[in-house]
Amino acid sequence: MNILLSNTSDMPIYEQICSQIKGLIASGGLKAGDALPSIRVLAKDLHISVITTKRAYDELEKEGYIYTVSSKGCYVADTNSELIRESRLREIEAHIEKIASLAGSISLTKNELIEMIKLVYEEGDDNE
Repeated sequence: MNILLSNTSDMPIYEQICSQIKGLIASGGLKAGDALPSIRVLAKDLHISVITTKRAYDELEKEGYIYTVSSKGCYVADTNSELIRESRLREIEAHIEKIASLAGSISLTKNELIEMIKLVYEEGDDNE
């Protein structure tokens, strides 16, 4: 499991972990029943506190993405893919609201913003 953390992000580290694990589940990179690294192993790999990793796992469990088996570890839950999709859509909508606000602050038109999005998608296609 490859998780990349950013010290310059406004998002707390535990939220970065949660977001990336949710993304892996949504994309099929992690499937129901897959074991996650132990809290201690993940903390060591990411060079962060065990408390931070535990908080991320607790949050994921509370939201139904993972479950814990005592003395065995944490596993990906058999989540409803539609529920995951809705969660991701809410995240996208929140980002779009921020983008629209920022675009409005410099009088960027809707068409200019749409063109920017198209360019980003095209650049992504070039990298595949």
